[in-house]
Amino acid sequence: MRIVSILVALLTASVVDASSHPNIVFILADDLGYGDVQCLNPQRGKIPTPHLDRLAAQGMTFTDAHSGSSVCTPTRYGLLTGRYAWRTRLQEGVLDGGNEEPLISADRITVASLLRDQGYATACIGKWHLGFLSDTPTRDPGPGKVMGAGLPLGAVIQGGPTTRGFDLFWGCSNARAMDSLIDGDRVVEMLPYVEMLPRLTQQAVNYIGEQARSVQRDQPFFLYVPLTSPHSPVVPTPQWQGKSGLGLYGDFVMQTDDTVGRILEALEMHGLADNTMVIFTSDNGCAVSAGVEKLEEQGHFVSGEYRGYKTDVWEGGHRMPFFVRWPGVVEPGSQNQTTICLVDFMATVAEMTGAIVPDTAAPDSVSFLPAFSGTPIVTQRKFIVHHSQKGQFAIRQGKWKLTLGGGSGGSGRPTDEEAQSQGIPDAQLYDLDADPGETTNLVMDRPKVASRMLKLLQHDVDRGRSTPGRRLDNDIPVKLPSPTAIRVSE
Repeated sequence: MRIVSILVALLTASVVDASSHPNIVFILADDLGYGDVQCLNPQRGKIPTPHLDRLAAQGMTFTDAHSGSSVCTPTRYGLLTGRYAWRTRLQEGVLDGGNEEPLISADRITVASLLRDQGYATACIGKWHLGFLSDTPTRDPGPGKVMGAGLPLGAVIQGGPTTRGFDLFWGCSNARAMDSLIDGDRVVEMLPYVEMLPRLTQQAVNYIGEQARSVQRDQPFFLYVPLTSPHSPVVPTPQWQGKSGLGLYGDFVMQTDDTVGRILEALEMHGLADNTMVIFTSDNGCAVSAGVEKLEEQGHFVSGEYRGYKTDVWEGGHRMPFFVRWPGVVEPGSQNQTTICLVDFMATVAEMTGAIVPDTAAPDSVSFLPAFSGTPIVTQRKFIVHHSQKGQFAIRQGKWKLTLGGGSGGSGRPTDEEAQSQGIPDAQLYDLDADPGETTNLVMDRPKVASRMLKLLQHDVDRGRSTPGRRLDNDIPVKLPSPTAIRVSE
């Protein structure tokens, strides 16, 4: 075992030494399903995504990567802090408007603050959706409307991205407030929804150019690009309308793919591609409101072979496209089947840059850096936790997935309430190796497996962390259900 550990350490060190402190570009799509990327879903995916396909061909595809939640805000929290959001006050749903207490506390280390301490320039260009406050009230969008409920022109925000480790912020709060364009800490423009994606694309491209021309060109940069698409409102610009032949959603996915292409092109044009790690993924699955039923009738399955959509605890809610391109380190066209989560980004960049993460920070984060060289990830974390819109938990360990509810945990059918009324067991256990579509519930057949996994989850919920280290407190108590389907079957 000691020899294996030494070999793993040497291989990991070679990855770090290959290109110390590279630029990092992290692109996070909004509501893009696993099956929306053509190369991940060649048989049942009908939307062309040439730039994402090229990114996959030039780098590594993680086929078992997961967002921390099946909805937006908690995933973003976990990505930037290395901590599951259900340990905070947000134990279901998302933050609502553009004037709300920040979810990331002021004293919590973020990926951005960690990298800034390592000498990086840091920028967030896109959708924040993690809360900030303002003395100015949000606008009333009118009777029966939620879109446009953002801050008015000139409003100043407190507790936004520039107070959470980012040198620069340019973007919006969330989909409801997408027309309030914020630069730094001030609303500077009221922007029609349809213009947001093109503008943030250009802003990201401009930032890359500015970094290339900077007198501090040797300073690495971290560019976080949380896109506003293809989330609703589904508003492809006129030049993209009709391109997919699958309706506006397909067109918007193609425009999102084009945004990725323009960012990659900017890196190449400015000679930065060879020393830049690019990651692309999504915050959760495709929303049913995108018109998934009609898309499936046309032969396009937004979740690929997986069950469920955004909000659901089933795989379609949180199994995400995940591509990493890092020339000279990651083998082009490679694949990795390791189960990873977006909360792992913090530990990964820390190991990559040699940063020291305090014991109180990133309590759920495990570095997947060794996987870049084909080396197994060494971890004492026993499982990954999935979480749904309604706060339903699931735990993934190897091939097994245990869900603490009988339904979707979101808006998928059956809902938990429907499952209860139909007499469906109030827990689900799946063998994902044999049953990736989660069609056969084994909870009554394998009660010992389900019971063991439930105890593991309870242990790490109580410890305030899922990685080794001293016990931490959750922000507020976290209560797990005790499904009768597990207890009765033992």
